[in-house]
Amino acid sequence: MSGFTGYIQLVYVLVAALFVIGLHLMNSPATARRGNQVALTGMVIAVIATLVLLIHDGTVTAAGWTVIIVGSLLGSAVGLWAARTVQMTAMPQLVSAFNSVGGGAAALVAIYGYYEAEARGAVLGTTSVFTVLDVLIGSVTFSGSIIAAGKLQGWIGGQPIIFRGSRLLNVTLAVVAIGTAAFMLTTASLPALFIVVLAALGFGVLMVLPIGGADMPVVISLLNAFTGTAVAMAGFVIGNWALIVAGALVGASGGILTKLMADAMNRSLTNIIMGGFGTGDSVVAVGGAADAHVRSIAADDAAIQLAYASKVIIVPGYGLAAAQAQHGVAELATLLEDRGIEVSYAIHPVAGRMPGHMNVLLAEANVPYPLLKEMEEINPEFGRADVALVIGANDVTNPAARRPGNEISGMPILDVDQARSIIVVKRSMGHGYAGLENELYFDPKTSMYFADAKKAMAQLTAAVKTLVA
Repeated sequence: MSGFTGYIQLVYVLVAALFVIGLHLMNSPATARRGNQVALTGMVIAVIATLVLLIHDGTVTAAGWTVIIVGSLLGSAVGLWAARTVQMTAMPQLVSAFNSVGGGAAALVAIYGYYEAEARGAVLGTTSVFTVLDVLIGSVTFSGSIIAAGKLQGWIGGQPIIFRGSRLLNVTLAVVAIGTAAFMLTTASLPALFIVVLAALGFGVLMVLPIGGADMPVVISLLNAFTGTAVAMAGFVIGNWALIVAGALVGASGGILTKLMADAMNRSLTNIIMGGFGTGDSVVAVGGAADAHVRSIAADDAAIQLAYASKVIIVPGYGLAAAQAQHGVAELATLLEDRGIEVSYAIHPVAGRMPGHMNVLLAEANVPYPLLKEMEEINPEFGRADVALVIGANDVTNPAARRPGNEISGMPILDVDQARSIIVVKRSMGHGYAGLENELYFDPKTSMYFADAKKAMAQLTAAVKTLVA
C-alpha cells in the first residue's frame, strides 16, 4: 500500500465514523434529520476520495471516465427527480426500487471483478468467496425487489401468487445457485458464474411472488438488509473500506428491523417467506355475527363526539396514506388541541406498507414527534380515551387477532376497542391485506364514517369548526 493510498484509507475510516454517527442520530426522530445530513456528508467525502484515488492511480481510461461522468449525472438527476416528485404514499415502492438498484449494482461489481480476476488467473481463494456471495445476494435482491415494487405499485396482484410446483422450483433454484457457487470456490468457471446469476434471479422472483400484501413491510426490511450485505461484499471484492462499513451498517440495521417487524406480526421469518398471507384491498359484503350490524355516522354527529371529548387517540393506517390525508389529520388534531383536548397518535409497527410509513407521513404534515406513540406506549391509554379515530387502519386494529384459528391470531394489535367510543373512517367495508373481516366494525361502540380519508378529514374539520363557532 503506497503512502497516498494509505491516506485515502484513513479518509475512508473518517467516512465510516460519519456513517456510524449518522445511523446513531437516526435512532431519534428529533435528531434523524441531522443524522441523515451527517451520513450524506460521509458519502460525499467517500465519493470525492475515490475519484481522487482514481485520478492518482491513472487506471481509468477515457471511455471509463465518460461512463463514470454520464452515470453519475444520470443517477443524480433520477435521484433528485424522485426526491422532488414521488409522493410520500409511493415511498414503499421507491424504497424497493432503490433496493433493486443497489443489489443489482453490487452484483455487477462482483461479476466484473470475477471476470477480470479470471483473466489474471487469480479467481480462487477468499476473493472468490466474496465474489460469489455478492453475486448470490445481489441477484436475489435485484429480482426480488422488482417484484416487491410491482406488488406495491399495483402492477402485480397483492395476493400471494403460487402455482403448482412453484415451491419445488424455488427450492431447486436455491440448490442450483448454492451448489454452483460452492463449485466455483474450487474451480474457476465464468459459465458457472452466470448459472449462479440466473438461478439467483429466478429465486428472487419466486421468493417474493408467494408473499402477500400483509407481509410487505417485513419483505421491504429483509430486502434492504440483503442490499446492504451485497454492498458490503462488493466492498470486499474491490477492497473499499467505506463500502464495506456502509454495507455492513445497512445489512445489520435492516436485519434487526426485519426481526422487529416479524415480531410485531407474531410471525416467523420462515412463515413470511414460505407462506405469505394477504389478498390485497377488496370490497366484501357486510357480514359478522347474525345479530351484529354496522352503524354509520354523519359528520355532525362525529364532530360532537370529537369536540366534546377530553382525550382523542388517532389511529392512522394505509387508507390515510392512499388518500394523502396526513395534512387534513394534522389540521383536525390542531383544532381539537386548541380546545384543550389531549390528542395523540397510535403507531403500529406494520401500519402502512413499509417500516415507519405512518411516522414519515405524519412528520411531513409537521405533527410533533412526541405525539407519535408506539404500540406498547399507547395501548394502556385506550381505556382512558373518549374517542379513538381510526383512519384507514384495518388488520392492526382487528380484535380477531386475540382469538386462535385465523391468519392473524397472536398478532399484537392496537387496543382500539378499549376506547369509550370508536369512529372508523373507511371508503367501504373492504378488508385489509390479511383478507379478514374486521370484527371492530361490528362493535356496538363503533361508528363507521364511509368516505375517502382526505375528504372525511375536511368534512370533520368543517363540522367541528361550525359546532364550536
